Amino acid sequence: MSLEPIGNLMEAAQSGGYALGYFESWSLESLQGVIDAASQTRSPVIIGFNGEFLRQRAGASVDEVPMYAAMGVAAAAQARVPCGLIFNECSDDAWVERAINAGFNLVMPADPEANIEDYTRRVTGITQKAHARNVAVEAEIDELPCGHEQGALSDPDVAARFVATTGVDLLAISVGNEHIKLEGRSPLDLDRLEAIQKRVGIPLVLHGGSGIADESLRAAIKLGIRKVNYGTYIKQRFLPVVRNALSANDHNPHALLGDGGKNDIMVIGRQVVRDAVLERIGILGCCGKA
Repeated sequence: MSLEPIGNLMEAAQSGGYALGYFESWSLESLQGVIDAASQTRSPVIIGFNGEFLRQRAGASVDEVPMYAAMGVAAAAQARVPCGLIFNECSDDAWVERAINAGFNLVMPADPEANIEDYTRRVTGITQKAHARNVAVEAEIDELPCGHEQGALSDPDVAARFVATTGVDLLAISVGNEHIKLEGRSPLDLDRLEAIQKRVGIPLVLHGGSGIADESLRAAIKLGIRKVNYGTYIKQRFLPVVRNALSANDHNPHALLGDGGKNDIMVIGRQVVRDAVLERIGILGCCGKA
């Protein structure tokens, strides 16, 4: 299938009362693992890459953005389920704008260091450029807790004003979810989520899906969450398996990397990502909806 417009995916999720998963990739094999799981469960899905991670790499260049876009577009074309393609969480507007023009159909400008006035102005401009190319925009208000750093819960009135001013298509909110939660899962502030949902007329997003308690997530989806982001737990599953595979007593470098056999870490990694996605995708209610 070709990429599905984000608006279509969100409308179907709204009418069906489910959420789409965004399972973040970092390579071709991880991208294929996500699509394998979505295809196996017949689930519409959001695929993509973290723009800030790409931007912060040593020697990174904005000219690489089209390569990642092409990878995602090609993967979606081979998928048997509808896919959206996001350039996720990037604080550099030039990179976001390059993603708009490169083939991503959802972008997310995110800058925790910016004040709300500056961020609102910048997101408004990016949204206008994105909509001119039929690209959707996700934005966030308030910063999620991350590790030992404190965050701020989203205010329903601020959320409503932000959406009305910027014209964004999806809004990521802070209601007790956390970025990069390495241990355990916690409940959400469902009363705050409900208050935001009543004030904001667009699909809502939860980042930090890895650390959200199942019962809380189910309730959140009933209250209007239409997209949930996962990244941390996928890499937590991936890394120990690949480390173990690399410790195998095999001195043939091709067997460990690139020949496609049972000891190839790329093959193993793809399978681990698939299995990790399968562990979480069912709770979103999207299985069988493709």
